[in-house]
Amino acid sequence: MMPEVHDSPNTWVAAHIRRFEETGGRPRPGVHDLLLTTRGRRTGELRRTALVYERDGDRYVLAASNRGAEHHPAWYLNLLADPYVTVQVGTETFTARARTATVQERPRLWRLMVSASSEYAAYQQRITREIPVVVLERVDD
Repeated sequence: MMPEVHDSPNTWVAAHIRRFEETGGRPRPGVHDLLLTTRGRRTGELRRTALVYERDGDRYVLAASNRGAEHHPAWYLNLLADPYVTVQVGTETFTARARTATVQERPRLWRLMVSASSEYAAYQQRITREIPVVVLERVDD
């Protein structure tokens, strides 16, 4: 029996997840979207959200922007507690290990994310926390 996965309680994100599933993983043409499933750090339940990504070779890169909020998104806090996540890109699903970009690699990966969406730069300018950049590396199942 597969464990139950709980979609984001955010109405917009939950609708985006449904569009992702209805369109075979292509809810917004021209935008790279993926579904990320983490294990809740307090509940142990599986939690799913939709995020924009960019590729860096074989790796997937995310920005933990939380749409410019002063606190980190729950999905980021969850992967800090358990870095093994499930990723769906298009119709492919795989296991990955998530980590925060190192100090050395963050500037280049941050520019990559800002090139994908200038909103990230605007978010960073209006908040005091540094938006973490997350690297997802596929693991063999």
